[in-house]
Amino acid sequence: PLMRYSSTTCKFKLFKLSLKRALTEPARFAGIGNAYSDEILWRARLSPTKIANRLDAAETKRLHRAAAGVLTEWAARLRQESGPDFPAGVTAFRPGMAVHGKFREPCPKCGAPVQRIARAENECNYCPTCQTGGRLLRDRALSRLLKKTWPKTLAEAERRRRASTDLLSSAPSLPRRGRPGRHDADSGDPVGG
Repeated sequence: PLMRYSSTTCKFKLFKLSLKRALTEPARFAGIGNAYSDEILWRARLSPTKIANRLDAAETKRLHRAAAGVLTEWAARLRQESGPDFPAGVTAFRPGMAVHGKFREPCPKCGAPVQRIARAENECNYCPTCQTGGRLLRDRALSRLLKKTWPKTLAEAERRRRASTDLLSSAPSLPRRGRPGRHDADSGDPVGG
């Protein structure tokens, strides 16, 4: 078997990490990585920020089934696409993925726009409707910048995005000007003054 349910359950009871972080730790689960962890958590309908040792029995079973299914399906798909060269040339961003690398694209299950959390050089992609009950997860950099104005729900974020898009599209265009302090090399006159 790809993963034993009992050993997966025991491992997760020990982790005081988010599910995303636990799944991407190579010493704990070799071969899962960033892309497949997004896909596993989406299929299991679990929030990437849920603490691993707080999973109940049903959530643990869903996670185990999702991990085994996603890894088996993608290994077969990639072997078929790559042929004898597998795993050479295999990249993390695949067109057939449900959420990984699909920021603002519709979720294949519910149609809600996929969201992203950027952390260091990695990102986490998730569907707020399927995985977090419509709640937006905080992106450290943006939520610190926006503080209390950080949108709490997907609906609120989409309203704000549409309002800012409408505002930008209705704003009059400004005439282009040169940068202050630049001078024409021939005449010495200010440029764009």
